[in-house]
Amino acid sequence: QVQLVEVGGGLVQPGGSLRLSCTASGNIFSIYIMGWSRQAPGKQRELVATITSGGNTNYADSVKGRFTIYRDNVKKTVDLQIDSLTPEDTAVYYCNADIKRIGESLPQSYWGQGTQVTVSS
Repeated sequence: QVQLVEVGGGLVQPGGSLRLSCTASGNIFSIYIMGWSRQAPGKQRELVATITSGGNTNYADSVKGRFTIYRDNVKKTVDLQIDSLTPEDTAVYYCNADIKRIGESLPQSYWGQGTQVTVSS
Protein backbone atom coordinates (compact mmCIF):
# COMPACT_ATOMS: atom_id res chain seq x y z
CA GLN A 1 0.00 0.00 0.00
CA VAL A 2 1.20 3.52 -0.81
CA GLN A 3 -0.05 6.71 0.80
CA LEU A 4 0.50 10.38 0.12
CA VAL A 5 -0.40 12.69 2.98
CA GLU A 6 -0.50 16.47 2.64
CA VAL A 7 -0.25 18.98 5.47
CA GLY A 8 0.05 22.73 5.69
CA GLY A 9 -3.16 24.19 4.31
CA GLY A 10 -5.18 26.84 6.05
CA LEU A 11 -6.60 30.35 5.97
CA VAL A 12 -4.20 33.05 4.86
CA GLN A 13 -4.58 36.74 4.14
CA PRO A 14 -3.86 38.07 0.66
CA GLY A 15 -0.16 38.65 0.20
CA GLY A 16 0.72 35.95 2.71
CA SER A 17 2.65 32.72 2.31
CA LEU A 18 2.12 29.04 2.99
CA ARG A 19 4.23 25.95 2.71
CA LEU A 20 2.50 22.70 1.88
CA SER A 21 4.20 19.39 2.51
CA CYS A 22 3.45 15.91 1.23
CA THR A 23 5.00 12.67 2.46
CA ALA A 24 4.91 9.37 0.62
CA SER A 25 4.93 6.14 2.60
CA GLY A 26 4.39 2.44 2.10
CA ASN A 27 6.09 -0.32 0.14
CA ILE A 28 7.87 2.07 -2.20
CA PHE A 29 10.66 0.94 -4.48
CA SER A 30 11.12 4.14 -6.44
CA ILE A 31 9.47 7.54 -6.82
CA TYR A 32 9.57 9.24 -10.19
CA ILE A 33 7.95 12.57 -10.90
CA MET A 34 6.15 14.33 -8.04
CA GLY A 35 3.84 17.29 -8.29
CA TRP A 36 1.12 19.51 -6.93
CA SER A 37 -2.26 20.25 -8.45
CA ARG A 38 -5.16 22.34 -7.25
CA GLN A 39 -8.89 22.45 -7.74
CA ALA A 40 -10.88 25.58 -7.09
CA PRO A 41 -14.65 25.43 -6.57
CA GLY A 42 -16.43 24.90 -9.86
CA LYS A 43 -13.19 24.51 -11.80
CA GLN A 44 -11.19 21.63 -13.21
CA ARG A 45 -8.10 20.36 -11.42
CA GLU A 46 -5.03 22.28 -12.53
CA LEU A 47 -1.45 20.99 -12.44
CA VAL A 48 0.66 23.77 -10.89
CA ALA A 49 4.14 22.32 -10.38
CA THR A 50 6.18 19.19 -10.95
CA ILE A 51 9.64 18.03 -10.00
CA THR A 52 11.63 15.05 -11.21
CA SER A 53 13.83 12.84 -9.06
CA GLY A 54 16.78 14.78 -10.45
CA GLY A 55 15.32 18.11 -9.38
CA ASN A 56 14.05 19.46 -12.70
CA THR A 57 10.99 21.61 -12.15
CA ASN A 58 8.08 22.89 -14.20
CA TYR A 59 5.39 25.39 -13.27
CA ALA A 60 2.06 26.49 -14.66
CA ASP A 61 2.25 29.99 -16.11
CA SER A 62 -0.31 31.15 -13.56
CA VAL A 63 2.03 30.44 -10.63
CA LYS A 64 5.52 31.11 -12.00
CA GLY A 65 7.49 33.37 -9.72
CA ARG A 66 5.22 32.77 -6.72
CA PHE A 67 5.27 28.98 -6.25
CA THR A 68 8.37 26.92 -5.60
CA ILE A 69 8.44 23.14 -5.48
CA TYR A 70 11.02 21.26 -3.42
CA ARG A 71 11.74 17.59 -3.03
CA ASP A 72 13.67 15.41 -0.59
CA ASN A 73 14.30 12.00 -2.12
CA VAL A 74 15.54 10.51 1.16
CA LYS A 75 12.55 11.65 3.20
CA LYS A 76 10.17 10.98 0.27
CA THR A 77 8.64 14.43 0.58
CA VAL A 78 7.57 17.12 -1.84
CA ASP A 79 6.86 20.64 -0.62
CA LEU A 80 5.18 23.59 -2.26
CA GLN A 81 6.13 27.08 -1.09
CA ILE A 82 3.40 29.54 -2.04
CA ASP A 83 4.12 33.26 -1.80
CA SER A 84 2.14 36.41 -2.58
CA LEU A 85 -1.15 34.58 -2.21
CA THR A 86 -4.27 35.98 -3.85
CA PRO A 87 -7.91 34.96 -3.44
CA GLU A 88 -7.60 33.25 -6.84
CA ASP A 89 -5.23 30.75 -5.21
CA THR A 90 -8.06 29.46 -3.02
CA ALA A 91 -8.41 25.77 -3.79
CA VAL A 92 -7.87 22.26 -2.54
CA TYR A 93 -4.24 21.39 -3.20
CA TYR A 94 -3.30 17.80 -4.02
CA CYS A 95 0.08 16.18 -4.28
CA ASN A 96 0.68 13.28 -6.60
CA ALA A 97 3.56 11.03 -7.47
CA ASP A 98 4.41 8.28 -9.90
CA ILE A 99 5.59 5.44 -7.71
CA LYS A 100 6.84 1.94 -8.39
CA ARG A 101 6.00 -0.40 -5.54
CA ILE A 102 8.31 -3.16 -4.39
CA GLY A 103 7.74 -6.22 -6.55
CA GLU A 104 5.99 -4.37 -9.36
CA SER A 105 7.45 -3.65 -12.78
CA LEU A 106 5.64 -0.43 -13.64
CA PRO A 107 4.95 2.75 -11.69
CA GLN A 108 1.45 3.96 -10.89
CA SER A 109 0.12 7.40 -10.16
CA TYR A 110 -0.93 8.10 -6.57
CA TRP A 111 -2.77 11.08 -5.11
CA GLY A 112 -3.08 12.55 -1.67
CA GLN A 113 -6.39 13.42 -0.06
CA GLY A 114 -5.92 17.15 -0.53
CA THR A 115 -5.46 20.13 1.76
CA GLN A 116 -7.58 23.27 1.67
CA VAL A 117 -5.96 26.64 1.08
CA THR A 118 -8.21 29.66 1.56
CA VAL A 119 -7.00 33.17 0.85
CA SER A 120 -9.23 35.80 2.37
CA SER A 121 -9.05 38.96 4.41
